[in-house]
Amino acid sequence: MSAFQDFSYLSERRRAERAQRRKRMMIAAGSVSVILVVAVCAAAAVVYNSKSTTSTATTTANSASPSSSSSSSHKSSSSSSSSSSSNSTKGFQVSNAVQVLCSPTDNHTVCESTLKDVVNSTSTPKDLVRAAVAVIVDEVGKAFAHSDAIGTADPAVKSAVEVCQKLHKYEVAELNNTLNTIDAHHLNQLPEQVHELKNWLSAAATYQETCIDGFPDGEQKDKMKVAMTTAKQLTSNALAIVGSLSSFLSLIKISGGSGGRRLLAKDQPLIADHSKAIGEDGFPNWLRDGDDRRFLIGRAAKQLTPNVTVAKDGSGDFKSISEALAKIPSSYNDRYVIYVKEGVYEEQVVVDMNMINVTMYGDGSRKSIITGSKNFVDGTKTFETATFAAIGDGFIAIAIGFQNTAGAAKHQAVALRVQSDRAIFLNCRMEAYQDTLYAHTHRQFYRGCLILGTVDFIFGNAAAIFQNCIFSVRRPLDNQQNIVLAQGRTGSHEATGFVVHNTRFTAEPDLMETAGKIPSYIGRPWKEFSHTVVMESDIGDFISPDGYMPWEGDFALKTLSYTEYGNKGAGADTSKRVKWSGFKVIGRNDAMAFTPTTFIQGDDWIPKTGTPVRLGLFD
Repeated sequence: MSAFQDFSYLSERRRAERAQRRKRMMIAAGSVSVILVVAVCAAAAVVYNSKSTTSTATTTANSASPSSSSSSSHKSSSSSSSSSSSNSTKGFQVSNAVQVLCSPTDNHTVCESTLKDVVNSTSTPKDLVRAAVAVIVDEVGKAFAHSDAIGTADPAVKSAVEVCQKLHKYEVAELNNTLNTIDAHHLNQLPEQVHELKNWLSAAATYQETCIDGFPDGEQKDKMKVAMTTAKQLTSNALAIVGSLSSFLSLIKISGGSGGRRLLAKDQPLIADHSKAIGEDGFPNWLRDGDDRRFLIGRAAKQLTPNVTVAKDGSGDFKSISEALAKIPSSYNDRYVIYVKEGVYEEQVVVDMNMINVTMYGDGSRKSIITGSKNFVDGTKTFETATFAAIGDGFIAIAIGFQNTAGAAKHQAVALRVQSDRAIFLNCRMEAYQDTLYAHTHRQFYRGCLILGTVDFIFGNAAAIFQNCIFSVRRPLDNQQNIVLAQGRTGSHEATGFVVHNTRFTAEPDLMETAGKIPSYIGRPWKEFSHTVVMESDIGDFISPDGYMPWEGDFALKTLSYTEYGNKGAGADTSKRVKWSGFKVIGRNDAMAFTPTTFIQGDDWIPKTGTPVRLGLFD
């Protein structure tokens, strides 16, 4: 039995998905039997009269971003919780219930009209919550079908269509995860699953936006925006509804449970010595203050027993990483460990969505290097330029380098794209120019990593925390300026954002030689609700005093959320920062919301891997 177990949560989900697939084979294609909406207790009439108070239950903008058919997502819930809820909540008018549930959404009319279309008198509160997600499935299918139907000889449009097809597969998986989780829990247990539900729905929203972004400006992109409009509205509505579950259950007099999240008590450490307790700072208690962090990382790697070894010189099981990944047994349920020996591996690697709980470790981020040079200028969509793409959940990389060597003149050229949920990158190096790291979706944790780049070189819409890292800014083209963070949250209800914690912003020597002629900024708003937090970090004097730059005109300046707390260094003075209403300097209590424990539920999964982590603030 390997000492390196997978996350039990992910293993359970994998088994559940297999069971669901077998069950769905018995469901006739095209059966759409979603039975909706609430029958609430007689006192609910009073609730409706006071429904304006539910607006306060809306989650804040800063709250911590394919194997089945759409018909399977539209089955009626038959759980015992639905029956018990129905028995205890009779007598409420369905139209009133829909209005109460839709009250925290940004698209009230769309929410109410969509849900009322599928209402009947036997519906339960759980049916209503499920329906808010289920109605997305068909609408998403229609939107992505629009991209599939586009016929064109334009290679840029063809490439965009291909990306959309991949994204549709990912989105269906996210929606199935959401619906399966709702089906598997009693109504009063659902508030405990809110973090998971919002995580998947936030990813779904991101895939919709990424599909649109892939098209070149013009008629086809405009048509794709229109086709995706309702799907985006329904996804935003579902995020708002899920985020307000506790308040909704309180209003209909059903206990919302503990309101916390499911703890993974059965998880086993993946790296650390089982007998060593992890201290508050994420290090084993036996490790003396002042010991080199790299000592711990080296110790962790030595404890790993690989399933296979990749060696460029032929001394391992495979000569390429892609070959090793292709040979992962389809029925393997434990963590799969791949050792990448020293060497430069010129290949485009994809850890696909079926490759769950993969650990990949090398001999050092300057020794075990994965490199490529795909880029936008030469005709590859940004999404597809990534030298390495981590998609399967639970991915861990230790002491590996990821490169894109296309150079500044080739513009967008991604070294690493991460879609994996609960992904960890420890002591890694990501090196490129524009768009180095595409932190695309889900929850991600980076510790002790060096990330180098120029324009928007950390971008995407993940819920990502960078702790004890170094952001090293390079010299861009003469007509460019540097931006470290380009976060892409598209809606205020999404559980996404970039948190930079105890990290250093530094400049490479070639940039320092310009003597301040090339401006550098912490970030700019790629999307309307862009969300970044920089706290307890060291900011160099090469960062412009205003800190941030606009994307274009006044776009997003009132809706973005940029905050700073407890930073130091010559570039940390906030007195000359931008005067946008979305920028704030926050206090300690507010900063606690962006620690690993709260923002990405990191206490559930990061320490179990043996990864060094500070779960709270440093000071």
